[in-house]
Amino acid sequence: STMRERKTTDPLHSTDPLHSSTDLSEGKEKLRLKQEVGLISSVSLIAGTMIGSGIFMSPEWVLHHMGNPASSLLIWAACGLLAMFGALSYAELGTIIKESGGEYIYILRIFGSFPAFLFAYTSVILVRPAGLAAVCLSFAEYAIAPFYPGCASPQAAIKCTAAACILILTIINCLNVRLATSVMNIFTAAKLLALLVIVVGGLVLLAKGQTQSFQNGFQGTTAGIGAVGVAFYQGLWSYDGWNNLNYVTEELKKPEVTLPRALMIAIPLVTCLYLLVNVSYLAAMTPSELLSSGAVAVTWGDKVLGSWAWLISLSVSLSTFGSSNGTFFSGGRVCYIAAREGHMPDILSMAHVRCLTPSPALLFTSAMSLIMIISGTFTSIVNFFSFMAWLFYGMTISGLLYLKIKKPELPRSYKVPIIIPIIVLMAAVYLVLAPIIDQPQIEILYIVLFIFSGIIFYFPLVHFKYHPHFLQRVTLHLQLLLEVAPTTRDAN
Repeated sequence: STMRERKTTDPLHSTDPLHSSTDLSEGKEKLRLKQEVGLISSVSLIAGTMIGSGIFMSPEWVLHHMGNPASSLLIWAACGLLAMFGALSYAELGTIIKESGGEYIYILRIFGSFPAFLFAYTSVILVRPAGLAAVCLSFAEYAIAPFYPGCASPQAAIKCTAAACILILTIINCLNVRLATSVMNIFTAAKLLALLVIVVGGLVLLAKGQTQSFQNGFQGTTAGIGAVGVAFYQGLWSYDGWNNLNYVTEELKKPEVTLPRALMIAIPLVTCLYLLVNVSYLAAMTPSELLSSGAVAVTWGDKVLGSWAWLISLSVSLSTFGSSNGTFFSGGRVCYIAAREGHMPDILSMAHVRCLTPSPALLFTSAMSLIMIISGTFTSIVNFFSFMAWLFYGMTISGLLYLKIKKPELPRSYKVPIIIPIIVLMAAVYLVLAPIIDQPQIEILYIVLFIFSGIIFYFPLVHFKYHPHFLQRVTLHLQLLLEVAPTTRDAN
């Protein structure tokens, strides 16, 4: 059939808690994704996805909404702490439910089919492609900026470059998992080096006494709950990616060890770097200069590096390309896992018979991202993306609290203190409600309507399993064209 019947076994009650395998056919070798992601690649996936365009574009907006340097630095530290708490909570979920798919698989196993379908529908069609498109657009802006000195780059050139970026990422990720992780490792090293240059430059400026930005640091702090919430959105955009390892759990080597260990290395590292980079920006620029800068990192480079300022544009391009690769790597897995569970067309749950990559899901994510590029801009996505993301983060964390209270006997190799998911859930509720209460916008209503529009597809296609006959032929032809076959889950 074009959409698989979802397994009715409750994994949280069964003796084999997570899966029964689906073979290609009786007696034949099972096709599955390889476990090729080790600790270094896991740290690179988290850090490499988190360090993208945000730290080079969000500082001015956090400062704008908070009103002064000291409170903006507090927001950056709080965002890092919240990302760490969220990641530790997800690490426990990942050791209970050892399946790829992140929030989708956790919502499915804990709350059931309907809310999981709404998440998959929203994430696969809108959220992940839009986020990927935004990062690729920011990559394009920095990549072609040197070719248009002294003026704004034409939109057509930006969009074409962003589209080329997505197509290159599609080829890399469809060919080989190891190639994709190698790209992540190389670009993560490059962007860490670029951030270290900014950090060292800032420390030199501070040693020379350039501390005027930090005098009367809390003067004029914004007090509105909505403004603080939006500042959090901008800061958390830079930390987005803290949950990406949970999307590829089945491809991790020893996930019960690798998952929590990689999180505990990557997120504190990124948080410290972000704080030091922000201090460096403020050492080189006054708050008013930072607010008027269209690209903070480039302005910093012009002031500090002089004739070597082009290195910053190159570094930001490398950083955003590496981040978009990590987003693409994990985002395609949501589509793949949802299809495997019967919530998306069956073709999306298949893997290439030789490359062993979920190429149909990756191609679909690529196609949706290209559509987003046509009409999307970087700045229009961040708040909208964050609202939807924290809505589902909150639901996932509430699922962990349910398991900790109602099913403490479930085997788990890692346990997080219950106060940590409670803090994350409270933060998620605040981040979802604060902007609505303080400054209600019609866009929020459109987002909610889009989420619930999934009902139109859920009941006929998933609940009642109505599968038009012509779709079966389309699936067969696509399977032959793409050289893909059904996969089996890997019960780690």
